[in-house]
Amino acid sequence: MSKNRIPVLPLRDIVVFPHMVVPLFVGRDKSVNALEKVMAGDKKIMLIAQKSASIDDPKKEDLFDFGTIANVLQLLKLPDGTVKVLVEGIQRASINIFYENEDCLESDIDLIDEIIDSTDKKLRALTKS
Repeated sequence: MSKNRIPVLPLRDIVVFPHMVVPLFVGRDKSVNALEKVMAGDKKIMLIAQKSASIDDPKKEDLFDFGTIANVLQLLKLPDGTVKVLVEGIQRASINIFYENEDCLESDIDLIDEIIDSTDKKLRALTKS
């Protein structure tokens, strides 16, 4: 496991796993700022599900401790100020230290390695499907 600081995108009513490609509509200012920040850099963002979708300004305690690092594949700014973004989950990660900045949320994360028991035929078949 290694530590990295990365912008955080809180998600409502969706969980993104590694290898999933998902379109998301983003409207909160901090979330849009986080996306703009990653587009200027390596295009990697931490996607974390909110515990309750009704919270508009989530804090650390409003988010789950685990999420997925994702690549931003495409970003489209819409006329109403929202953003449509296409992301691809890369790797699971956990929050280590959470930063609530004025412009966006960020976190130091621990990457979680995938451990697959290569002797279990059923598990190997499921991971390839």
